Amino acid sequence: MNKSLYRSFICGAIFVAITGTLLHFVYGWTGNNPIAGLFSPVSESTWEHMKLLFFPMLICSLFIAHRQSQAYPCILSGLLAGMIIGIFLIPVIFYTYSGILGFNLLVLDIATFFISVIAAFRIAYRLTKNCLVQPYRNVLIIITLTLTLAFFIFTFFPPDIGLFISPV
Repeated sequence: MNKSLYRSFICGAIFVAITGTLLHFVYGWTGNNPIAGLFSPVSESTWEHMKLLFFPMLICSLFIAHRQSQAYPCILSGLLAGMIIGIFLIPVIFYTYSGILGFNLLVLDIATFFISVIAAFRIAYRLTKNCLVQPYRNVLIIITLTLTLAFFIFTFFPPDIGLFISPV
């Protein structure tokens, strides 16, 4: 295990956990500023809460990849794959537990976020070390750019489906 890489990923997970938690409140703190809404949740929908992991991890991934790419040429693809898996874990975990219970709990919603952050970085770490997704780097970049655009568009024009509707 490379201590520098491991330390970078631990610091990254802490950064994403703290930044994502703070992002939850940014839209309200800015008086519902539409620019802030592009990067932070504008509603309580599951889709909007996926931003809490996506944007902090995207920034963190670019920073870590810039610093570690010489030693780990697969780091960007590993981080992007981890981020994509992490954001999709949010609805999977949320709808699984709330479907089983029949309701949602704030403490489990918060746990869902932290579990997704930890899973995203663990997956990214392993994929960085084994270079398994490196052949798909360009696809991962396209998916990341598409998700960024989707977050921006669906902030103001959300489809009328469950993922985009605030839970009752």
